[in-house]
Amino acid sequence: MDKIIPVICPKCNSQKLYKFGKDKFGNQKYQCRICKHQFVPAHISSIRQHKYPFCPACSKASFLHHDYNDYSNYGCNDKKCNHSFFVAKQTVKLPPSMSNLIGKTDFKRLRHPVQLVITALTQFYIGKSSFRNIALMLNMLYNVKLSHVTISEFAPLFNNISLSLMPSMDLNSDEWHADETVVKIKGIKHYIWFIVDSETRFVLGFHLSPHRDSPQAFSLLNHAKSLGSPKAIVSDRYSAYKVPVKSIFGVKHIRVESFKDDISNNLIEAFNKQFKAWYKTKQGFNSFDSANNMIAMFVFFYNYIRPHSALSGLTPAQVVGCNYSKKRQNSLLLLS
Repeated sequence: MDKIIPVICPKCNSQKLYKFGKDKFGNQKYQCRICKHQFVPAHISSIRQHKYPFCPACSKASFLHHDYNDYSNYGCNDKKCNHSFFVAKQTVKLPPSMSNLIGKTDFKRLRHPVQLVITALTQFYIGKSSFRNIALMLNMLYNVKLSHVTISEFAPLFNNISLSLMPSMDLNSDEWHADETVVKIKGIKHYIWFIVDSETRFVLGFHLSPHRDSPQAFSLLNHAKSLGSPKAIVSDRYSAYKVPVKSIFGVKHIRVESFKDDISNNLIEAFNKQFKAWYKTKQGFNSFDSANNMIAMFVFFYNYIRPHSALSGLTPAQVVGCNYSKKRQNSLLLLS
């Protein structure tokens, strides 16, 4: 049974009160019959909820300036501050496609050795061979019959390995670079949104979607926010990044105009070039799920398996701070 807290006047301790309307937060107000003091009980006012967020510049109250489908634009009530800021709506922050992988989460009931699967995956992502050619090669060299559709089913397993290593990484850096590129699924254009750390070249996430608009940028940036806090977000002049960067990160947004600028988006353009070189050998994807799985595994190999000459022969994960031992490396199937 809930405890009943008596309401008394905080000024004269009188219990002779009557209700006197409600305050702007919807809490019941009272007026004392003795001293005429108006108040809201302390146990109610302490848990009152503010309708709008406080101004991030001066911490004062704000008002709703404009309300949109994906975000709200607020203005500070203080005329001297006059700060305008954006807040993304929780209902539109859909999870990115990288969180919806389909396939195996372990190597149970596997007919072939794990080393054989890793070899096939390495040939697929580093050797740029197709699944059919890899299956043919293994059959000719080792008399092993491996289905070309089996390899793509291990995307959730490698994603779980990546998630287990994330807590040991430090992804707080000066800049994160964001960009999108085009792929085709059954001849229909789709867009892959990538975000990369500038200092380590670690791919923070991706999002595959048939649309190229602001909600897709919201999904990707909202996922990346939990991984670290950059000082700036770098993108091209595409307007879809503008509001998501302001509402989710609230940091400096550098919109590159030319490749000759002091700060360019060349880093992620170079990554897109590597991705496209691998993608062109596949001649498109047959379904959305298979495309999503293959891209997730490409990102895993890029982050954890493939050494980079620009990083002194290390992987981006090792540069970030994921110093796994040889024993740990074997147990996680990180075989380069």
